[in-house]
Amino acid sequence: MSSVRVSPAESFTLKISEIAPDKSISHRSVMFAMLADGVSEIENFLRAEDTLNSLEIVKNLGARVEDDGTLIKISSDGIQEPFEILDCGNSGTGMRLFCGLLSSAEGHFVLTGDKYLRRRPMKRVTAPLISIGAKIDGREKGDLAPLSIRGSSLKAFHYESKIASAQVKSCMILAALRADGVCTYVEPELSRDHTERMLSGMGADVHVDGLQTTIKPMTKLLTPLKIRVPADPSSAFFFAVAAAITPQSSIILEGVTLNPTRIEAFKALERMGADISYELIDNKYEPIGNISIKYAPLHGITIEENISWLIDELPALSIAMACAEGESLVKNAEELRVKESDRIATVVEGLRACGIEVDEYKDGYKIVGGELQSARVESDGDHRIAMSFIIAGLRCGMEVIDLECINTSFPNFFELLEKITDMEIS
Repeated sequence: MSSVRVSPAESFTLKISEIAPDKSISHRSVMFAMLADGVSEIENFLRAEDTLNSLEIVKNLGARVEDDGTLIKISSDGIQEPFEILDCGNSGTGMRLFCGLLSSAEGHFVLTGDKYLRRRPMKRVTAPLISIGAKIDGREKGDLAPLSIRGSSLKAFHYESKIASAQVKSCMILAALRADGVCTYVEPELSRDHTERMLSGMGADVHVDGLQTTIKPMTKLLTPLKIRVPADPSSAFFFAVAAAITPQSSIILEGVTLNPTRIEAFKALERMGADISYELIDNKYEPIGNISIKYAPLHGITIEENISWLIDELPALSIAMACAEGESLVKNAEELRVKESDRIATVVEGLRACGIEVDEYKDGYKIVGGELQSARVESDGDHRIAMSFIIAGLRCGMEVIDLECINTSFPNFFELLEKITDMEIS
């Protein structure tokens, strides 16, 4: 798929249970199974390019994997030195977490990815790992992949991160599990906490006190995972925005994680005026439930807090801001510049092409709500930019270029979109 033309949508009422499974939890489930004593069982695993790459990597690290298409069973006798270069595809989560997992494993490991991942900064994890004894090298003095890791003994640490990043935090927690003493990690703002929840559920001694996480080294292997991966709220949010910007429309998104660190974008959309409600149905490793969204006129807001909780959803939220009355401001979001694309630049460029007034800043942008106009937008190989402007097309019609990236996170996106509007893919 190289491009899609999306037609404006009429009002719709939908209930969707086929939202893509959560990408972050899918990545972690196969990695953490390598730390368990016994067989981990994973249902509803996201079968997208990035997560399948992580599954292939654990196979290359010696895991025994049984996969009947519905249930994945993983067991391991420990991390083995691979014959292959480990390809993370487009996934920064995969590469950064594997750095933490492999930094103390015996052997030599090489992590690489696609052309987009190879230009994303890795020093945010390689530098703190090297400071505690990890042996890691790569392009630009260890900042860019491919990364070469020679497993070694790691020292206990107290690390104060300058950025709120679940990827950095998760990397360092994984390293701490095999360090030579108790470790502490402090972040400036609470980031997403799937790693802490899942590892604690497996029996790891991980304790969170405000912004500080304390990790004791493993004294034995962990309890195997028995998990059904919930629907991904980041993926579900595209369809929440679809309902929020299409008059007289409503949607129910079923089986989504309701983790407070993952639904901040929905809370922001609520503050803009959308009618949103939540129903909790399960709470084991993660709170899981249904989210209902109904159209209501939107107004501008300022986003400047809990940025790490909605960093992935900001491109889609920007589409809602463009349709809202008044001005919206995004601040403290410089992390957007080092995602799959420079998402500040790509959001600004795309919205300007659609006739929306936007001011660009180093750490965000200001959007003056108006009437979206049909345009031709380039995704820059970024799945969230591609899907965000496709959703914008529900309001005004849109052509979006470079769609292969969507397969990295949401393979059935177009199948679900067909329930709402017509499109022409070429």
